[in-house]
Amino acid sequence: MNTSHPRIAARMADIAPFHVMDILARARQMEAQGRSIIHLEIGEPDFPTPHPIVEAGIAALEQGNLYYSPPLGLPQLRSAIADFYAQHYGVQLSPQRVVVTPGASGALLLALGVLADPGDSVLLADPGYPCNRHFARFIEARTLAVPVDADTGYQLTPKLVERYWTPEVKVVLLASPSNPTGTVVPDADVRAIAAICAARGATLIVDEIYHGLIYEGGYHTALAHSDQVFVVNSFSKYFQMTGWRLGWLVAPEWAMEALDRLVQNLYLAASTPAQYAALAAFTPATLTILEARKTELKIRRDYLASALRDLGFDLPDLPQGAFYLYAGCGRFSQDSFAFAAQILEQTGVAITPGVDFGTYQAQRFVRFAYTTSLPNLQEAVRRLREYLPS
Repeated sequence: MNTSHPRIAARMADIAPFHVMDILARARQMEAQGRSIIHLEIGEPDFPTPHPIVEAGIAALEQGNLYYSPPLGLPQLRSAIADFYAQHYGVQLSPQRVVVTPGASGALLLALGVLADPGDSVLLADPGYPCNRHFARFIEARTLAVPVDADTGYQLTPKLVERYWTPEVKVVLLASPSNPTGTVVPDADVRAIAAICAARGATLIVDEIYHGLIYEGGYHTALAHSDQVFVVNSFSKYFQMTGWRLGWLVAPEWAMEALDRLVQNLYLAASTPAQYAALAAFTPATLTILEARKTELKIRRDYLASALRDLGFDLPDLPQGAFYLYAGCGRFSQDSFAFAAQILEQTGVAITPGVDFGTYQAQRFVRFAYTTSLPNLQEAVRRLREYLPS
């Protein structure tokens, strides 16, 4: 009998699992055994999807609006997204430049698929969201990871982009606010990096999925600086529709025909009921709910950042957005995964090791997600205070 198996593609050796999934699996096991676990490892808001969105989704189901949408999305949702940019950013945007996607991941995969050939390089920051480099590998492109630290807000700068540029760079990827750091790229830097890309025949992609969750200062979408950038956004984070799996991509006019073809071949269309539900995301009733929840997230951030500093974690700057704190744990450990596992076992507090987000100083950082209630955060801090050396 032939017991051999087909060969797994070589690219899979470079696509690592999320280390935090091991932490989460152990946390779930401990919960099943009766242990109290406080989840600070999961990048998902604890708030339910706002009721107006749920009602719109139910109405779509009851009315039988369950057929395939056009590949680029429901025309009325594409228009609603374009209107959102006009109302919130003052950016006039044609709905024809909007693609509705199955999550922000679908949007980024489309953008990279249209822009990068095998062997091309994608310039991005380390630390950063792991799927960014894995998507590049999936399409046989390369990642050129630039080590960044608190001195640049854990973000690429125009000087860093120029310093690390090679002839193979065809895409520069920014995330603002970023995961895991929550930091924002200054508008002037976005504009300058877009200009560098244009001058050198490359394209800028900006991940703005946490854009609604910026707590201080004015900010602009990258679309305010150039109509040649690709912008990725999502209904998951600010709009709190994680399980609905819906996002969007805004692209230059010259890319739309290619994007349309790629959508048709990769997934045909995003979920129709989710798209009808998302039409309610931009209504005043929903936005009122979301802004109140944003205020609550800021309160959580301010509390947890101060508490972590008091405990001995290194957090030099308060991140402006998202719902993460990327904190140095070097005082306690030089192995972030072992430290996260130890913290879980000893205190029941689940956090994410820095090794999930790259290689640069990754063993010296952990990520805390303040996606749970303030009382839970206070209890987590109490447990950590009892366990960690003073």
